[in-house]
Amino acid sequence: MKQRNLFAALLVTASAIAGGNLAFANKEPPPNDAVALFSKAKVTLIHAIEAAEKHAGGKAVQVELEKQATGNPVYDVEVVTADLKVYDVKVDAASAKVLSSKLDQADGEEDDD
Repeated sequence: MKQRNLFAALLVTASAIAGGNLAFANKEPPPNDAVALFSKAKVTLIHAIEAAEKHAGGKAVQVELEKQATGNPVYDVEVVTADLKVYDVKVDAASAKVLSSKLDQADGEEDDD
C-alpha cells in the first residue's frame, strides 16, 4: 500500500514537472520591435530617404524606422539643407508619402513627436 501511494505521488510529481517544461518550451520569445516594424514597412529605406530629401530640399543624415501611436511604421528622416537648417521629415512606411516636416530643435534637445 505504501509503495502504491509512493508510486502515485512520484507519477504526479513527474507529470507536473514534464507538463511545466512543455509549457515553457512552447513559449516563444517576444518579437523584436525592429523586426516587427520592418515586416510592416512596404517602402524601402532608400525610397523614404529620396522622398524626404526631395521634400526638404537637402541631404539625409539620419534615418530611423519608428512606430506611430497607431502602431504603423514611419520613417523619421533628418535632412540638412544647403543653408544648414535641419528638418525632421516623417515618411509613411506604407506609401512613401511625407506625413510631416518641421524644423529640428537645437542640438542636444529632444523633440516630442
